[in-house]
Amino acid sequence: MTTALRVPQELSARVPAEQRGRGLERDAVRLLVSRGTEVSHHEFVELPRLLRAGDLLVVNTSPTLAAAVDGHVGHARVVVHFSTWGDDGRWAVELREPDGTGTTRARAGGPAGTEVRLPEDVRLVLEEPLSTDSARLWWARVSAPAAPDDGPDVLGLLREHGRPIRYAYTERDQPLSAYQTVFALPSADGAGSAEMPSAARPFTARLVAELVSRGVQFAPVTLHTGVASAEAHEPPYPERFAVPEASARLINAAGAGGGRIVAVGTTAVRAVESATGPDGVVRATEGWTGLVVTPERGVRVVDGLLTGLHEPAASHLLMLEAVAGRAAVDRAYEEALRGRYLWHEFGDVHLILPERAIDNVYSAC
Repeated sequence: MTTALRVPQELSARVPAEQRGRGLERDAVRLLVSRGTEVSHHEFVELPRLLRAGDLLVVNTSPTLAAAVDGHVGHARVVVHFSTWGDDGRWAVELREPDGTGTTRARAGGPAGTEVRLPEDVRLVLEEPLSTDSARLWWARVSAPAAPDDGPDVLGLLREHGRPIRYAYTERDQPLSAYQTVFALPSADGAGSAEMPSAARPFTARLVAELVSRGVQFAPVTLHTGVASAEAHEPPYPERFAVPEASARLINAAGAGGGRIVAVGTTAVRAVESATGPDGVVRATEGWTGLVVTPERGVRVVDGLLTGLHEPAASHLLMLEAVAGRAAVDRAYEEALRGRYLWHEFGDVHLILPERAIDNVYSAC
């Protein structure tokens, strides 16, 4: 059972791939490939030979924000993780405690009315939990004495005083550029993801060009991902997303033409499946999605998934099981542990392809 597996601490990717040796690039990671319960081992640069002309990759264009900001509650130091920008101007935030090593540890949420002092005399007041099931994330109102009528410039605060969210398994702080994927595009309103859509991190411009030259298509979507539950592995909460008309048409056409729809990351799955009707047709959609993809719900349009390696208790594993089935996921994770693959956002990646593609997977070689 996948949830019974334990990932040794030494298998956490502590630095990005390009920092592990001279001459390495982001694509210097390993690639575990699953086709049903058949597993094979590759390098990520082999991806163009594992896909074929007519396949389509759905990619998330959300940029990563410098979402961690130091603050104080009374005399106590805290770190605020800005997670999601609400329609009413509030922010969903998580308050954490510095752990003395440059990262943070969990902190009890709330209570309502808690005031956090931030740089530039900005104040953040917790108002209510985001969910009745958890007090980890709170809706908070941000204010400042000299702010305009529409409130302080929180995104400007993040640019000036924020840093990327970092977890304890990493070795040191990294610049924000290390957390941007090659597909990241500025949002019109400045919004972005609290945490990097990390499945796309190994892609380089050169690799994208090679994929395009082999007839693989790309469909951009956007989902601004919030702060993950590092300790409790809660299911995802509602997030902003958009599937543009051009991408919806590309996905529908590729599927009708026999191409495989492969989502790059669980965020891309959530976005495209949120825009897919019961008839399997993808339609241009934007707004908020609360969709949680489970084996019971299944997937309607996604055939495959390129994703990182998730903790055994992570809720994302339910999405993997929806795409591949429980037996395939269990087999892949056993092989990943046996093969000493690296976990987390700077780690190795896992490509799930449908079983029916086994005989044709090398047809474009």
